[in-house]
Amino acid sequence: MGRAFEYRKARKLKRWGNMSRTFTRLGKELTIAAKQGGTDQENNPRLRAIVQTARSENMPKDNIERAIKRAEEKDKGDYKEVVYEGYGPHGVAILVETATDNTTRTVANLRSYFNKSGGNLGTSGSVEFMFDHKSVFKIKFKPSIDLEELELELIDFGVEEVFRDEDEIVIYGTFESYGAIQKYIEEKELEFISGGFDRVVNGELKELSPEDKADIEKLLDRIEDDDDVQNVYTNMA
Repeated sequence: MGRAFEYRKARKLKRWGNMSRTFTRLGKELTIAAKQGGTDQENNPRLRAIVQTARSENMPKDNIERAIKRAEEKDKGDYKEVVYEGYGPHGVAILVETATDNTTRTVANLRSYFNKSGGNLGTSGSVEFMFDHKSVFKIKFKPSIDLEELELELIDFGVEEVFRDEDEIVIYGTFESYGAIQKYIEEKELEFISGGFDRVVNGELKELSPEDKADIEKLLDRIEDDDDVQNVYTNMA
């Protein structure tokens, strides 16, 4: 998982480097979470976690409140979470998570990006099996935290890996364990940075030459520039 995580980290940092794009992405997540579980954070743990993530990204309080309120407006906030799958050039698998209010527009745009790069948009399930869907949390590292002890405690909550990344502790668990892990973090009053989901390649990463890798990067840049796109995952090393 190490190589996959490092690659995902690099791509996420690249995408989240644009503050306005980050706020747009988080705004959609806030609206979707509020629409699915209600606008009361106390009774909606998923919304509570995204609010914490938004704060850690310095998203203004007004933006957060507007995004949550949008879930109650009938003519707004009707986003659907849709996953698209395909192959880029050189046989690289690509999985795209979107939040869209117009699936016709989104699929047309994505098909265009794939086709122009020499790839093709596939059917549902064509590449998703190559990725494991994981819960991922980040908390603030403190010298008083014993990582081995923390991992041992969290195993019973569905956690699979705990490691330090500079001044953060990263916690990976099963997709289904999201709520249990979040509850543990909150009850132990650990300093919450972010919570969400990730997709980790479950097989060998695809090695490419620098020239072939540049072709994939061009396609990924086009995909990530689309306003409907939330996250992009590949099996490229």
